[in-house]
Amino acid sequence: MRSYNPDLTPPWKRSAPVPEVPAEPDLVVEEVSTGFCGAVIRCEAGTVTLEDRFGKHRVFPLEPRGFLLEGRVVTLVRPSSPTTAHPTRTASGSVAVPGARARVARAGRIYVEGRHDAELVEKVWGDDLRIEGVVVEYLEGIDDLPAIVAEFAPGPDARLGVLVDHLVPGSKESRLAAAVTGADVLVVGHPYIDVWEAVKPSSLGIPEWPRVPYGQDWKTGVCRALGWPSDNTGAVWQAILKRVTSYKDLEPSLLGRVEELIDFVTDGGPA
Repeated sequence: MRSYNPDLTPPWKRSAPVPEVPAEPDLVVEEVSTGFCGAVIRCEAGTVTLEDRFGKHRVFPLEPRGFLLEGRVVTLVRPSSPTTAHPTRTASGSVAVPGARARVARAGRIYVEGRHDAELVEKVWGDDLRIEGVVVEYLEGIDDLPAIVAEFAPGPDARLGVLVDHLVPGSKESRLAAAVTGADVLVVGHPYIDVWEAVKPSSLGIPEWPRVPYGQDWKTGVCRALGWPSDNTGAVWQAILKRVTSYKDLEPSLLGRVEELIDFVTDGGPA
């Protein structure tokens, strides 16, 4: 006698098998129905707890084909020995997601005025920006901003964020910022003459940033007042940058503005 498969579903309708992956601590996955992406911090009977880069926790059932791992559908299963992970933090203070790959770049962009500013943003927020798929571009001067905005043509799915130096009321910078700001363009700035001042003096072993007389080059004046070499401010900046290891070394007035730009660009539309 012939034997028959009790499954009468036509072969073309059957779901292809997917791999089973143990929900080990720090494994980064995406839940298929919600798009929530995070690292495994706990796996208990029938559920897994994920933590995203902002420290938010979500609990999901261990359902078949319920998660994406590096873009592939998988079924998470409970590891042989339940464990709890203790995620580390990125330099910006966000929850690190070990092993996560950078996303495909979003249409939105962040422009940062000044080379030193851009280097500082990369050092502290670089890991976060790669996870979010946000590209940072160097803005040589704010005078170029209107042309950049016109060429970029921002929209709901392609927002533009801009960080500028010394954005204070009544300045030329504030007028240019107001002229281009709109629903899909956000221009923010720190109050410092130069981004060096955004580094906390305590992180550099100095009591405070010196006051430089009006009309004098600020970096040169600072170097002279502190006894630093004033003939190579680029080398001085690299020494300052090495002392910045995390967000704790920066002033809140800069931290808030960069986080505001990241939120603005990433909330603008799908990656």
